[in-house]
Amino acid sequence: MKKYTLLYIAFILSQLGFAQENVYPAKKQDKAIFISNGTVHVGNGTVLSNASVEINDGKIINVGTGINPSANAIIIDAKGKHVYPGLILSNSNLGLVEVNSVRATADAVEIGEINANIKSLVAYNTDSKVINTLKTNGVVLANVVPQGGVISGSSSVVQLDAWNWEDAAYAKDNGIHLNMPSLFNRPNPYAAFMGINAPAGDPVKRGLEELEKIKTFFKEAKVYLSQTSHDQVNLKFEAVKGLFEKKQKLYVHCDVVREILAAIDFKKEFDFDVVLVGASESFQVAELLKNNNIPVILNQMHALPTLADDGVDLPYALPGLLQKAGVLFAINDEDGQHRGKNLPFNAGTAAAYGLTKEQALSSITLNAAKILGIDDKAGSLEKGKDGNVVISEGDILDMRTSKIGLVMIQGRIVSLDDKHKQLYERYMYKYGLK
Repeated sequence: MKKYTLLYIAFILSQLGFAQENVYPAKKQDKAIFISNGTVHVGNGTVLSNASVEINDGKIINVGTGINPSANAIIIDAKGKHVYPGLILSNSNLGLVEVNSVRATADAVEIGEINANIKSLVAYNTDSKVINTLKTNGVVLANVVPQGGVISGSSSVVQLDAWNWEDAAYAKDNGIHLNMPSLFNRPNPYAAFMGINAPAGDPVKRGLEELEKIKTFFKEAKVYLSQTSHDQVNLKFEAVKGLFEKKQKLYVHCDVVREILAAIDFKKEFDFDVVLVGASESFQVAELLKNNNIPVILNQMHALPTLADDGVDLPYALPGLLQKAGVLFAINDEDGQHRGKNLPFNAGTAAAYGLTKEQALSSITLNAAKILGIDDKAGSLEKGKDGNVVISEGDILDMRTSKIGLVMIQGRIVSLDDKHKQLYERYMYKYGLK
């Protein structure tokens, strides 16, 4: 058995990525890896002191205290450090948009209103420079979501250490995304300044009419899919087949109570598995969400509340309110500047506003995995699940102490080099500071 420290492994990985613009995906580990003496945060609320995690052939084969490593295993001493499950970004345009302000780097929006047949996975760019910056903060999986239109298309979960989209695929086309029409009259205060003319008529009425068109689409799709043969194949109807078969979930992007109630109505009328995305006013109908088994993905916590008369700290307190009500939820980081890097710190904020540290951790690990339908293989450090592991010198939810020393994706120790670090090294060298 060989024994390595985190410092040694970090040095080797830094040399592999040094002076490279691209960081290569890691090869499959040919030996078992035994992480010992760490504080293991399982992800389901359990914390094990002075515990070990063993990974072999990409899977976790043992977790606990008083266990011994397999013969010839690589031993990593995590004494004084924290061992976590890999973090999961629940809703993102990662790999679809490189620079928000540069149109040529954006491939997240398709022309048209009903684009159920659009698949985000085939547009996912594994060469994105943003991806490696997320791994540095412990994020190993992301749900890549198309945008635009009313029905945007299907999302897929990807792992963040891959050569191409085929390698990256972790859960293919697992959800259809619906942007709920606005059912709230919210005038744009900058419309006159920007020269935008609001459409004539009642905006709520327009939203309800749009909602009926969406329902008509799903009703027609249901009839189409009930037929054994067709003269012509309808790709849009075929794309939502998984919703009716319970193989996909309908992710409804909405915020205010009226729109949330409309989403609940979709579940009742079509018997879809519905997930709310955003849902900033979900606390007002938490009991309804619990009774209808509808989980929530909270998009961005470091933001102002949706309505002017809501408490300014509502986005911070919302996870705690949902936890208290028994609603399954995940915390996300959708900010266009952070690009997902602040995911653990968003959860850390929630831990200061009503959640315990382990509840906050679950919101970006096991809860997210449950909502995305991948909890059979990700989201917690349990025997039989994929070896998605993060080791931090401090609390991963606290930006003051979090210092990621090792990240494993499906049992592979991945490089933590990224474009930001390379530029830092470059200019430290240029000005003689290194």
